Amino acid sequence: MKNLMFAVFAILGTLILLTDESLAQRGRGGGWGPATQYGRMYNPQTAETVSGEVVKVEKITPVKGMSQGIHVLLKTEKETIPVHLGPAWYIENQEVTIKEKDKLQVKGSRINFQGKPAIIAAEVTKGDQVLMLRDQNGVPAWSGWRRR
Repeated sequence: MKNLMFAVFAILGTLILLTDESLAQRGRGGGWGPATQYGRMYNPQTAETVSGEVVKVEKITPVKGMSQGIHVLLKTEKETIPVHLGPAWYIENQEVTIKEKDKLQVKGSRINFQGKPAIIAAEVTKGDQVLMLRDQNGVPAWSGWRRR
C-alpha cells in the first residue's frame, strides 16, 4: 500500500512540474482567450531588426482583460511603427529606461495588430545597454519572473 501511495504522489508531482515547466517555457499561460492569442503572435519567422528614434512611449492594453503594456512609436527611415515591449510591471522594473527621442535598435517579430503593422520586440539596444525581452523562440523573459 505504501508503494502504491508513493507511486501516485510521484506521478502527480511529476505532472505538476511538467505542466508548470511547459507553461513557463511557452510563456503564454494555459488559457484560450484573446490574451492567449496575443501572446502567441510573436513569430521567429518574421524576425527583423529596425533602428530609429522613439517618438512616443505609452501604456496600452493590447487586449481586453490583459494588464497594461509598454509600447513605443519608433520612427525609422522607412516608417513610424508601433513596437510592443512587454508588460508595464516588467518593463518598469528593468535598468534600461526608454523615453522619447532615444535612439533604439529593435530586434523583433513583425506582426499585423488590429489591422496595422507592428513589431513585438525581443531585444532592444539603447547605446551600450541591451534590454532582453524574449528568447530566440519568442518566449517572454517575464515568464515565471515573479516567482524568482
